[in-house]
Amino acid sequence: MASTLYPLASLAQIEKTPSRADGIPGDLEEDLRAYGCKLIHQAGILLKQKQVAVAAAQILFQRFWYVSSMKQFGVGDVGMGALYLASKLEECPLRMRDLVNVYDLLLQRATHSQGTKADQDFHYYPMSYFGSTFYDLKDALVLAEMQILKRLGFNVHVVLPYGTLINYLQVLGLTSRSDACTRAWGYLNDAHQTPVYALYQIPTIVCAAILLTVRHLQIPLPSTPPVCWWELFDAYWEDVWSVCGHIIRLYRRRTPEETQRVFGMVTKKEVRKWLEENAQIPESS
Repeated sequence: MASTLYPLASLAQIEKTPSRADGIPGDLEEDLRAYGCKLIHQAGILLKQKQVAVAAAQILFQRFWYVSSMKQFGVGDVGMGALYLASKLEECPLRMRDLVNVYDLLLQRATHSQGTKADQDFHYYPMSYFGSTFYDLKDALVLAEMQILKRLGFNVHVVLPYGTLINYLQVLGLTSRSDACTRAWGYLNDAHQTPVYALYQIPTIVCAAILLTVRHLQIPLPSTPPVCWWELFDAYWEDVWSVCGHIIRLYRRRTPEETQRVFGMVTKKEVRKWLEENAQIPESS
């Protein structure tokens, strides 16, 4: 089945991202990408933003890190800019003030969770509109949106997977199983926290979500060569299995130290401080 083409990362970008070239370990970059997408998702919920805009923002966010380093741009700022840009692309624009306020709340909550009073209830302290914090975040938002457009070459075309999922479930006769539909939809949403939407075409990602679903629910589908259900959709087993690996890694247990490390590296200043303290040597080309 034909699919709409959209920009994907090149092999050179995949082998050595700008962040890894600056000395950020691959597992840390992966966790920071996932956390940035979680912030976008949480902000979207608080702002009652449409799911299509939130999903598009997460895809743009993931693409950005194949052309830019986390040493130069913070995941918090870029996530805020991606959501603001995506809201325009999907014709459901947000007020800049609302987005800045929500991100301030989320960042305050993240700071609280790693502080000495993490065991106490979190209380949000609104910023003053006449103070520097609001204008700093507003400037960061505008700059992040501009950098996303510039570094992606204004190619911000995004294809979302939900319509394709419905079509594939209908072909496979699974639309009558509400549990299968819900779980597959959930896997597609979780996949936004991984780079797969910048690495693979939509049919491959949808097939991976269906594969994880049918295996979890033990739904039999023809999977023995030469009759394999994913070949109906022009997907290759190696690619489908790779996407499954990206999604499953999201669910791995992380130590409290790993979680706190990610919470404390939302800005580029914090990333640079971590690199200095850990003396990471940039990868050679």
